[in-house]
Amino acid sequence: MQANTRHRSTLPICGPDRKNIKRSQIKFIRPAQMSLLARVTCYPPLGQVTCRPRGAKPTGSQKPDTINFTVVLESSTSFPVQPWDVQVWHNITSSEWTASSLAYCSPSVAPLMNSSAEEYKYFRHVFSGEIALPSDPGYAQFTVRYRINPDAEWQWVNQQQSVSDGVLVFGSPKPGFNSSESTSAEFKKYFDSMSSDIEIQPKKSEAPGSNLWHLSGEAKPAREGASGDQELALGVPVSVARYFALVRIWTPWLGPRHGQGKFALTEDAIMCSFLRKDGIHLVLLGLSGTDNVLTTFGSGENGEVVVKSLSDNTKSSKFEILASAAEDFEVAMSAIIYEARKLLRPYAEQEESETVRAPVSPPPDDIVVVEKDVKAQWLAEWYDGLTYCTWNGLGQNLTEEKILRGLDSLKSHGIKIANLIIDDNWQTLDDADSQFKRGWRQFEGNPDAFPKGFKQTIESIRRSHPNIEHIAVWHAMLGYWGGISSEGELAKKYKTKRVELKVPAVGGAISHAFERGSILAIDPDDVQRFYDDFYRYLASIGVDSVKADAQFFLDLIKDPEDRRNFITAYQDAWSISTLRHFSSRAISCMSMFPQAIFHSQLPTNKPTIPLRNSDDFFPDIEASHPWHIFCNAHNALLTRYLNVVPDWDMFQTSHPYAGFHAAARCVSGGPVYITDEPGRHDVSLIEQMTAPTIHGATVILRPSLIGRAMDMYHDYNEGHIVRVGTYTGWARTGSGILGLFNISTTEKSTMVHLLDFPGIHHDSQGEYIIRAHTSGMVAENLQVSDTGSLVSVSLPQKGWEILTTYPTHTFNMKTDSPTKVAVLGLIGKMTGAAALIYSDIYLENNGRLRFDISLKALGTVGIYMSDLWNWSIEENFMVTILGKPVPRNTVWKEGGDEGRVLAVDILAAWKAMGLQAGWSNDVLVEIFVG
Repeated sequence: MQANTRHRSTLPICGPDRKNIKRSQIKFIRPAQMSLLARVTCYPPLGQVTCRPRGAKPTGSQKPDTINFTVVLESSTSFPVQPWDVQVWHNITSSEWTASSLAYCSPSVAPLMNSSAEEYKYFRHVFSGEIALPSDPGYAQFTVRYRINPDAEWQWVNQQQSVSDGVLVFGSPKPGFNSSESTSAEFKKYFDSMSSDIEIQPKKSEAPGSNLWHLSGEAKPAREGASGDQELALGVPVSVARYFALVRIWTPWLGPRHGQGKFALTEDAIMCSFLRKDGIHLVLLGLSGTDNVLTTFGSGENGEVVVKSLSDNTKSSKFEILASAAEDFEVAMSAIIYEARKLLRPYAEQEESETVRAPVSPPPDDIVVVEKDVKAQWLAEWYDGLTYCTWNGLGQNLTEEKILRGLDSLKSHGIKIANLIIDDNWQTLDDADSQFKRGWRQFEGNPDAFPKGFKQTIESIRRSHPNIEHIAVWHAMLGYWGGISSEGELAKKYKTKRVELKVPAVGGAISHAFERGSILAIDPDDVQRFYDDFYRYLASIGVDSVKADAQFFLDLIKDPEDRRNFITAYQDAWSISTLRHFSSRAISCMSMFPQAIFHSQLPTNKPTIPLRNSDDFFPDIEASHPWHIFCNAHNALLTRYLNVVPDWDMFQTSHPYAGFHAAARCVSGGPVYITDEPGRHDVSLIEQMTAPTIHGATVILRPSLIGRAMDMYHDYNEGHIVRVGTYTGWARTGSGILGLFNISTTEKSTMVHLLDFPGIHHDSQGEYIIRAHTSGMVAENLQVSDTGSLVSVSLPQKGWEILTTYPTHTFNMKTDSPTKVAVLGLIGKMTGAAALIYSDIYLENNGRLRFDISLKALGTVGIYMSDLWNWSIEENFMVTILGKPVPRNTVWKEGGDEGRVLAVDILAAWKAMGLQAGWSNDVLVEIFVG
């Protein structure tokens, strides 16, 4: 915050002023009491970057050349009401800092969504106003100050909250991106000291509003048993406000890194995005795995982007980079991904086997499948069921007794899982003091842990727990952490090869495990037969899915010839065998290394499978939990574009961060795995994540789109509330969802505008409501064009909230005012909107309002009605399931007579009515109002 020459401008009044406060009511407040007296939340937020394109109406403003500021000032009810004065202190309109006063608004603006009136101990004051933006694109800073009355000293929010200025980055009113006019010179303007050794080829972008380039250069060839390692400075990015990179935290995992100004990385990155001060996002993506060349990015002493290439070829080859520029990060990413798929298509086509033809893609959820017994259903993926993994819950020393005891515990608590993952250490291994030194001996499971045979264990599980549909087992890509045992049956049956490994760039036991330097593995010449035999054995004993871990070992191989032979062959053999024996029931783990990303995960020539999206869930490491959510949300900025379902790993429901993790899994759009210790389950939390189907299965309510970080340039160390955005349903009629997570060690508050939700755009029409999961509170009558379409959330440490938007439909039903309605899906569920298959709302000829609702699962369906208070459940409502009326006690008004949400407990009604599932696996609910 800078204090230059002060100017003051008054912004338009947007509500009544506060002249009704008499001076005799004003009590003098000492400055030391100020932090206790007031807490302030700003929109746009302080300490954060607000990036706004200028091609359409800006966030929260009806005018294309202004930005709206809203400040919520909460004062303790222990102090008298004061005539507050609030200003924005900024350099938006000129290089000199200026004070702009905000006008007092209705306290109903930006309602607090997760606190009841009984526990709320603050007076609430809302101030708002608009500031004109200059005609040119630019970069500006601002802060907020306030005072109790005109005679008091100004209080600076920066100082009280220990937060930096807010940053605004606004683009050009006419961006003018035209991919057909992109040139090499256009790209060079983004860098100083551009290297002449890099060839720049303009490409036609398939993402409107972006420019695209293909960069390449010579990669040093491999020599004398060592891969060709080369670094080449691309240039110094200019006019950078912030940058974001996905780096190789260590060999198997990606993670986010952030900075501002000078570019500086300590790990190699596969993707970098630079937010320039003119509002342009410049994104770089290094291509790997296409021609035995690995391409990453580093940084130089002067902030240069350094291209790092590692070639396994004995002849000269090229590294490849894709670059895109746009005023929207998602547009720039889309342009790069479209082009990357085209470039990789020749390599992807080589994977296809003549005997196994993978489907182009899995059919969408609304396809009806007709089988020999003529059964129609909404098609769910196997990972849409709740999954239990043995890893943290049962430990490594697995036995049949431990597994059955863990499953019995779930059953005794009424928890029905659909899938079971039997994790590490079920295999028959060498005796050694470290798992990293143990080799895999035979396909059959460990005879000490499963004395009656592993098949007997699988049969016992299926007999005792018929609700478990799929059983998966864990294995490492090279067999086990120590590879293949030189003395076991596998080494005798299959061709093997000993390969030298590099020590991974991570400390601890894993690094020490590689000190011996080599590992025995199945030779690439025989790996397809090996995987086919292994998976055929698993299928024969009742295992129908797998989790292939430690795939990064392929990238640890030292010798370039071995790398050429192993990396692609193993990926292809694994893909073909999983398709042949398990269809799409496979999990790819520890495989976020570049060659796998571009060779196996980006092409769309096979079904989508779960991909572990970050390092593990570590239950006993306190600091790991906020980082886990932050890391996964940012990694998804890339993985959401791959042909995978990002998997945010298992978690425990009886844990201090249990709700934090549960909410994150629900908004991730990926699978949900729990790894509870026997007897330690939070059934209530599990019920918020899942719902029972009419066939007795338990499904998760997975949104249509993959969840990802909405603020890609926010640094973890800044401690801002992490916003994870997703969407479910059809375009324009579906629901935007925001998960909010406090990763700080102190309480945090934030405001969210309707436009901040995925799926809602500047041209979105009509009105919306926003509903909070934890409180059930609803904000009504929200429109995109309204600057006041804001809600507030306050989160303690470990705190979280999920907000969901719903478009409303208006009907005239002979009441005093129009009735606005929306179908909420299953309330009480974190992502209950995802339970909707479809809904139709219309007026019948007789004037009755009718809702036809199809649901994936049972629970309490919610209907928002703006004037519900004006209707009687007994006299005005009829609810049926499959055409039969439900019991009266299953229908009520949530929140009492003044509530706005009609609740219908479909689960209780289904049981009370003794209904049976038919040929379909959805449930049809009809609601009549009139």
